[in-house]
Amino acid sequence: MAGYLTTHVLDTARGCPAAGMTVTLFRLSGGRRDEVRQTVTNADGRTDGPILPAEEFATGTYELVFEVGAYLDACGTAPEEPRFLDRVPLRFGMSEAAHYHVPLLVSPFGYSTYRGS
Repeated sequence: MAGYLTTHVLDTARGCPAAGMTVTLFRLSGGRRDEVRQTVTNADGRTDGPILPAEEFATGTYELVFEVGAYLDACGTAPEEPRFLDRVPLRFGMSEAAHYHVPLLVSPFGYSTYRGS
């Protein structure tokens, strides 16, 4: 089985997918942090395809950065200065060639994640 990575974002405060959120994937190795891909979530809060497709997959340590503050601004969520959440980084490892799904559940004052399927 080839490995690949997917993600999606749910806005738990509004009870809907977080459409239009910028997500950036980085690969971390040897003290380096290299950008792999940047994308924007669609109407379903998902990326249009794997954020790391099978043909580019490699095991290792990665980081997804979700632009939560910009998303909240675009949704008209009342801003505070500074926002409690702005950029949310999730650092995780992928140790085998498998499907990894790393979603983000977010509100203006909290977030959670898990390894999904």
